[in-house]
Amino acid sequence: MSTATEEIEALIALMARLPGLGPRSARRAVLHLIRKRGPLMAPLATLMGHVAENVRECATCGNFATTDSCDICANPARATGELCVVEDVADLWALERGHAFKGRYHVLGGTLSALEAVGPEDLGIPRLLARIPAEGICEVILALNATVEGQTTAHYIADALAGSGVSVTGLAHGVPIGGELDYLDDGTILAALTARKRF
Repeated sequence: MSTATEEIEALIALMARLPGLGPRSARRAVLHLIRKRGPLMAPLATLMGHVAENVRECATCGNFATTDSCDICANPARATGELCVVEDVADLWALERGHAFKGRYHVLGGTLSALEAVGPEDLGIPRLLARIPAEGICEVILALNATVEGQTTAHYIADALAGSGVSVTGLAHGVPIGGELDYLDDGTILAALTARKRF
């Protein structure tokens, strides 16, 4: 039978695996949760269990949903013919915060990487390409992070769409080189979407 200290240390070790939390931050967070057991820890544990049980990936775009389709894919008003390709769900949420884009999304779940053996099939790029004629897409916006991997992935997708008749654009000024969408403010995202350019 484990002791309270062992259980707390196990929780700290697990929390330390979260992005942005190291061992010290995780220790402070866990101690705070224990002190606020009633108003904070118990509801958090319940909600985490509910999310773990009910939230899944949207079968169409890769966003999070509680059904097979997320709210964006299920909304007929979002069928504008524009498809915004992002690396991660956090990037989709960042774009949604700006309220500038009214079309649909496709979440890759990463970027191409020869070093990590991540190829087009691992990112669902064939599924992305199949969505374009099926949904009558006329413009694909490549809203990938301005990193080497992000731009490599964007070029791969642009090349795959060459000659398809679909307009391929990328985010314009406002997104710094090496920057990630999730860390940008809403005004910068709005400016980048509004001034997008042909890829």
